[in-house]
Amino acid sequence: MSANTPDNDLMDLLDRVAARDEAALKQLYDRSASRLYGLALRIVSNKEWAEDVLQESFLGIWRNAGTYRDSLSPPLAWMGMVVRSRALDFLRRRRAERLHLNVPIEDMDELLPDNDGKSPLQWAQASEQAAALHQCLQRLEQAQRQVVSLAYLKDLSQSELASYLKLPLGTVKTWMRRSLEQLRKCMARHV
Repeated sequence: MSANTPDNDLMDLLDRVAARDEAALKQLYDRSASRLYGLALRIVSNKEWAEDVLQESFLGIWRNAGTYRDSLSPPLAWMGMVVRSRALDFLRRRRAERLHLNVPIEDMDELLPDNDGKSPLQWAQASEQAAALHQCLQRLEQAQRQVVSLAYLKDLSQSELASYLKLPLGTVKTWMRRSLEQLRKCMARHV
């Protein structure tokens, strides 16, 4: 094995990264990011998420490069494990953030903040606003209502909505912008 193998180059870069050499981190990124991004994308199945995972992974590599041992694994395998761990952590966080959406209605009281401080007038106003919002939502076209509802009730980003609904991202953005403008105008009449 010659001294200039790709593994040896990556090991040298990891040693330099462990010594806090920022130029080495950039070189390491340039040489390995496309492969590691592909791995992240296979795990999280979303380009934006994969980019986030890759960024978190390189922060982890920056922090933990000193723990890499070439006797235990090749450098790309070690970095792949960092990416895999970050990707799985990312998916767990996403799942935990969305779990509260599936809580039975009987258990919702435990999740809601203590509202004893609200007056009957405040409760009535909130109820009127909810009824007005419902009326305004009904005035939207079905597709636009669906986009707005999914965005807010399921906390989906516009790119997630496009993927979920199998629509172009531009269409989702346009529908969202128009829908929110219509809702704003409608709600202004009810205030």
